[in-house]
Amino acid sequence: MGNLLRLGPALFTLALTLSAQAETRTDDEAIYQDPAWLLLGHYQPDTWSDGYTSQADDPNFFLSEHGKHSPQAEFEATLEAMRQPGGGDQHARCRFPARTAWLEERIGLSLPEIECPAYDTWVDTLNTETVTLVFAASYLNSPSSMFGHTFLRLDPPSDDQETNLLLASTISYAADAAAHDSELLFAYKGIFGGYPGITTVQPYYEKIRLYSDIEHRDLWEYTLNLTQDEVDVLLAHAWEIQDHNFDYYFFDENCAYRLLALIDVARPGTNLLGEVSTHAIPSDTVRWVVDKGLVSKVFYRPSAATSVTYSLSTLPDEQQTLSAAIANGYVDVDSEEVSALAPAERARVLDATYDYVRYQSEAEAWPREFAAPLSHDLLRARSTIDDAPSPEQPPEPPIRDDQGHDTFRFSLGAGQLDHREFTQITLRPAYHDVLDPPAGYRSGAQLQFLRMDARYYTDNDELQMEKLVGVEIRSLSPRNQFFSPLSWQVGFGGRRTDTGSERVFAPYLEGGAGGSWKLATGTQAFAIATADLEIDDDLRRGYDAAPGADLGLLFQSDQLSLMAGAKTKAWIVSSQHRQDQAYARANWHLGREFSLFAEFTREDHYDRYQSTWQAGLHAYF
Repeated sequence: MGNLLRLGPALFTLALTLSAQAETRTDDEAIYQDPAWLLLGHYQPDTWSDGYTSQADDPNFFLSEHGKHSPQAEFEATLEAMRQPGGGDQHARCRFPARTAWLEERIGLSLPEIECPAYDTWVDTLNTETVTLVFAASYLNSPSSMFGHTFLRLDPPSDDQETNLLLASTISYAADAAAHDSELLFAYKGIFGGYPGITTVQPYYEKIRLYSDIEHRDLWEYTLNLTQDEVDVLLAHAWEIQDHNFDYYFFDENCAYRLLALIDVARPGTNLLGEVSTHAIPSDTVRWVVDKGLVSKVFYRPSAATSVTYSLSTLPDEQQTLSAAIANGYVDVDSEEVSALAPAERARVLDATYDYVRYQSEAEAWPREFAAPLSHDLLRARSTIDDAPSPEQPPEPPIRDDQGHDTFRFSLGAGQLDHREFTQITLRPAYHDVLDPPAGYRSGAQLQFLRMDARYYTDNDELQMEKLVGVEIRSLSPRNQFFSPLSWQVGFGGRRTDTGSERVFAPYLEGGAGGSWKLATGTQAFAIATADLEIDDDLRRGYDAAPGADLGLLFQSDQLSLMAGAKTKAWIVSSQHRQDQAYARANWHLGREFSLFAEFTREDHYDRYQSTWQAGLHAYF
């Protein structure tokens, strides 16, 4: 019961702050319509009526059978349950400690003490003094992680952090997906609410193992400036929801959304949930938390892949080649080439090679019979070098993920298609393409959802849907002598296509895979083998398919992003013809709020040439 008593002051503040606007109503109305009570029940106003519906989807979260749709019924049932005699872990006061403490303060409810051993043990075990919001960077190879992921770390008192921080617990919310579900099925169910979402508590070292070591994702740690009373409230409400599911939706009611609700309950008046409109992108939610003044400090934790890549990049080119030769077994650790290096240089080569071999043995499953003896030889050789500095850690990126451009983009442009003038409006709710300002985003990565391009042609006063993107993903990861990632792309939606006699709007599915190679800082070349499928009754057989290729250059900087190249496709089903295109696209970035853009394509299609150009403005918000 001691942990329940600690919640009083903070929840009293919560009640006073959030109930001020309800003072003009009657006392009964002010209680069950108090914003604090609505927050504790996760109630949201109904769109088409003046009622409420809770986002909790587990009947056991409610004490009233009408609790999901009636804050009043749930309030009355809670009040009655709190007054019931007895005690123990199944008593309503033990199941809902945040509700209990709030009611005691809000209406002066006087209750005898009871024992809540499970809750008290849970809070004492977590031993939380501060709370840290952790953001795991985006990971395009998994639909569940494309936008990044957030969770809360529960930090012990400062005098214990040096030894116990990795053992600290975390609170996270995620879809309870079936283990056998494919990535595509996960994406489908995640978008349309096919999974229950559950709140879990896990050790932090397990999260580091998953995100940093296995999925190669950098972690950003944002320490929240919550008081101890506010931390206690957060933990109490986390206890209330941890065993209850909330339907998981990929775009809004996702991992980040539930954490915002916890912070809103902990600190009255923050109204982080009020920032959510159509979607809750994790990086956006971190930005909101920072903008609300909730962060006291930020710490960067590079992934294993980032650390290894940086360690190798500090070597001169010839030493990188030597390191790769050692790692692949072409050069012995004790060879003349290695021994000829100055001690400090030899130490750097051995350290970088050792880190690379260890990384490959864990992340890429290099055979133990090869990696273990080589690691031993590298450590033995390194131990003979005295006074050499330890490897440097990767520097913190100058721009954090939450400091990049906002994810919603509105674009207005004007141009010509084969001498037909048009004005185009584009709306893109999320998230980023390779020509957007790159700061805070992964280089060479593109992820767009639900983008709509609409054109108005002035010659015949016609408004047309030019393109509707369901999903569009591109990952251009450069290859080198150490790493050979696959560059790939996939997308589907609807677009205007030329049938030879008219332009029709046709559903499409496209994909491709290939390679990318770094040429200079910010510049890479890519070669992608592509495949396209279009479906429409105006096509001779109702559909058409085309293998092809896309060869190009990509340049990204804080001031300018540029992509230029050539595409070719061979349509082989309905029309059996080639479609060749040369293209150039550029964005000139005006800070992170605006970009000027220009595009030009020259196309040979159905034995005729036509050009399209467009210029305009992107606005990010």
